[in-house]
Amino acid sequence: MTRSSLTQLEARDSFIPRHIGPSESEQAAMLSTLGYATRAALIDAVVPANIRRKDKLDLGQFAEPRTEEEALALLKSLASKNKVLKSLIGQGYYGTHTPKVILRNIFENPAWYTAYTPYQPEISQGRLEAILNFQQAITDLTGMGIANSSMLDEGTAAAEAMTLIQRVGKSASKVFYVADDVLPQTREIIETRAEPIGVEVRTIAPADIEKLEETCFGVLLQYPGVDGEVRDYRAAVEHLHAAGAMVIVAADLLALTVLTPPGEWGADVVVGNSQRFGVPLGFGGPHAGYLATRDEFKRSMSGRLVGVTIDAQGNPAYRLALQTREQHIRREKATSNICTAQVLLAVMAGMYAVYHGPQGLARIARRVHRQTTILAAGLQQLGFELANKTFFDTVTVRVQDANAIHQQANARGLNLRQIDAATVGVSLDETVTRDDLANLFAVFGNGSGNGNSVDLDQLDAGVADAFPAALARTSAYLTHPTFNRYHAEHEMLRYLRALADKDLALDRTMIPLGSCTMKLNATAEMVPVTWPEFSNVHPLAPNEQTIGYREMIAQLEAMLCAATGYAAISLQPNAGSQGEYAGLLVIQKYHESRGEGHRNVCLIPSSAHGTNPASASMVGMKVVVTACDDNGNVDLADLKAKAEQYSKDLACVMVTYPSTHGVFEEGIKELCEIVHLHGGQVYVDGANMNALVGLAAPGAFGGDVSHLNLHKTFCIPHGGGGPGVGPIGVGAHLAKFLPNQLSTGYVRDENGIGAVSAAAFGSASILPISWMYIAMMGAEGLTSATEVAILNANYIARRLAPHYPVLYAGHDGLVAHECIIDLRPLQDKTGISNEDVAKRLMDFGFHAPTMSFPVPGTLMIEPTESESKAEIDRFIEAMITIHAEIVKVERGEYDRMDNPLKGAPHTAEVVTSDDWQHGYTREVAAFPVAGLRKKKYWPPVGRADNVYGDRNLFCGCAPISDYE
Repeated sequence: MTRSSLTQLEARDSFIPRHIGPSESEQAAMLSTLGYATRAALIDAVVPANIRRKDKLDLGQFAEPRTEEEALALLKSLASKNKVLKSLIGQGYYGTHTPKVILRNIFENPAWYTAYTPYQPEISQGRLEAILNFQQAITDLTGMGIANSSMLDEGTAAAEAMTLIQRVGKSASKVFYVADDVLPQTREIIETRAEPIGVEVRTIAPADIEKLEETCFGVLLQYPGVDGEVRDYRAAVEHLHAAGAMVIVAADLLALTVLTPPGEWGADVVVGNSQRFGVPLGFGGPHAGYLATRDEFKRSMSGRLVGVTIDAQGNPAYRLALQTREQHIRREKATSNICTAQVLLAVMAGMYAVYHGPQGLARIARRVHRQTTILAAGLQQLGFELANKTFFDTVTVRVQDANAIHQQANARGLNLRQIDAATVGVSLDETVTRDDLANLFAVFGNGSGNGNSVDLDQLDAGVADAFPAALARTSAYLTHPTFNRYHAEHEMLRYLRALADKDLALDRTMIPLGSCTMKLNATAEMVPVTWPEFSNVHPLAPNEQTIGYREMIAQLEAMLCAATGYAAISLQPNAGSQGEYAGLLVIQKYHESRGEGHRNVCLIPSSAHGTNPASASMVGMKVVVTACDDNGNVDLADLKAKAEQYSKDLACVMVTYPSTHGVFEEGIKELCEIVHLHGGQVYVDGANMNALVGLAAPGAFGGDVSHLNLHKTFCIPHGGGGPGVGPIGVGAHLAKFLPNQLSTGYVRDENGIGAVSAAAFGSASILPISWMYIAMMGAEGLTSATEVAILNANYIARRLAPHYPVLYAGHDGLVAHECIIDLRPLQDKTGISNEDVAKRLMDFGFHAPTMSFPVPGTLMIEPTESESKAEIDRFIEAMITIHAEIVKVERGEYDRMDNPLKGAPHTAEVVTSDDWQHGYTREVAAFPVAGLRKKKYWPPVGRADNVYGDRNLFCGCAPISDYE
């Protein structure tokens, strides 16, 4: 036996080779295919020397990689600095019990959290059904006609609703009213969103709405209000509608099980948060916001929408409907830049409704309300005055010394809402017990000396409901069989398993999507998310209770600054699209501070991500598109000409690097210099940061602002299309303009922009994932990951080049971390499209690459560093086999319409049918390569009919007749 030193043995515990798929010997084999002796030689050939880091990535205390156990122990020491008290703060966030069957089988299950956005419906049927459950629950509870598949949070949902009613309404007014009892964080986001588009936000007392005479295009109401009051708005809504205004209602979902839903008293749009439906507090996120509206507005609604269609055999199938509303198609004409939804959290909330059903939800709501009525009666018995006479779960209490009350509450493990020196808020939730009520009476009783005299049972016998009888809900909800079947855990467990079995996620297969970086989401990275020290903390908990959170956040910011070369990072944006929006607002604020607020032109190359022009449009900038040359690079001559043309008004350029075409452009530094010369700022879209970390930093080669996608480069999972985190990094001259959240007391700098997300640190509870990734990889590991991502992409491009032309490449035919293969020549010869190839890949058990972006008729492939050579070779084998099938079509051996590609994907039902009339065999359909006989994924439906789905739009659970 060979002797090994202790140091050598300890090195075997490193996380780095767990994350990076190909071994050293496999990397050597791939390098040989490419004609390079070493990985360093390949990188020198791919990455332009003029942008390379001069020094190694400096991660400070995290420079050296830690093992999984070391990193977990260190993070646990930070988490232990947080104090987890029972939160009765409210203000849009509540304690909740996540049903353990949902916690284990969705939240902690890679079949759900590693899935991609369901753009390919045939391999996403489980997730699509789960999202449809969420949509159905929202429409039922709100009383509206249609709901989308989730929003980023309640505040951004309200902002989207504001722009929605401005689009569809008939009023020419630019005035928008917000009731003074709307959640403060929601109002702040409304104000942030309104300013760039010229909307004037005014405040109004709810009692004054019926008498409002000023013209406005809409009003936002809260139901119940932040102070707990349950107001009857029916007369006010009639008055507003008569005046040509529209009404948005921010509503509490649990309250809507017992209160008349806004859709029954005239609301045009209903928004809110589904957090209290089983999703942990998480210091503010991620949580699934929701937006529901009238059916006639469905084609103007922002966000995604799941609908029902039929497949090629006429069977029902789910798909994303009305996809032309997505900003990647509408670009600068987009009305929204919402790209990332909160799918994983929406699935959890929808399944919470499925598991509890209508009776279970009503029971929870009635219990919460009953506890609140007992609390209110007891407080009045103790001599306290309540500011609100009606309520569902919240009472606002007038006290002599609020500080003393809070100290007493904290000493008993409770957090109450801090309103002012003489007012305290208390919000109850499903986690509250009799002991908690007794504790509350003791807290308030210490001020009057008789807290122990309160008799809960006596109060219970004497109190009545505390909301207007006219607002008691009488309509049925969640009547669909799905919400009335799975209440036994065995049934629920099997339902969740059945849905997961229909999908393809990273736990089954490589997802070779270009631009989306579907890489390993390591289990060790995911574990801390469910620690109570992270998951059970309210975003408005006192600072002294969140020391560990803030230290972890500060360390992550420093890590990301080191990786990007920027001076400061804000983690508030909770999606890449929100990061773009925030970054552009920062640029605007910078120009204004220099007396150049007129600068409003944004140059965007034609190859850019669709969110870029959408974001620029949302902040009121004028989008000017610049050309790309035949090699996919930004045409610097055209960019220079337009920079000169708009020199006085140039605000910025938005450029993705490496380019969206998968190439390291040699002229990026010159591009930055041109824009700076004309007074503009350089926004480097960080979507492709996975090709840069450790090798180059946008903040060093000329960028002023970048957003990052932590759900791409830094290992937060996609979750089926969300959660995401889209922090922005900025140069030192822009640092003071990063977002605040003044409404909740988070002030980073008095010069900062307003809040862009509902919580100060956005989706804080998933930040430990990226912290763990960086801590376990260290500087060397992160750099190696980038290099192997580039190696894997070039290996695929080289192996596929004899069969499919690679559309864009740098010198020596090399690409960056992704490559685009061109199907158009083959389509011209055979009629086989990139969509046919994408669907045929499903028969091989693969998710399709990115289809038709950024170039129609192409497929963009990104293997990432996490895929092993074996998995990459399996994908290459599939693509070469598919090419051979296309050649058979070209030669006439297969019919142009009846061939394995046009028939794909093939379901088990189709392949085993007695009626097989195709000009190719069942074996070719089901087992095109030998390896599939041992491991086969069967697509649950045939090819979805998109046209049928949009013409016959249906976006709820299947009709009950389907179950009869």
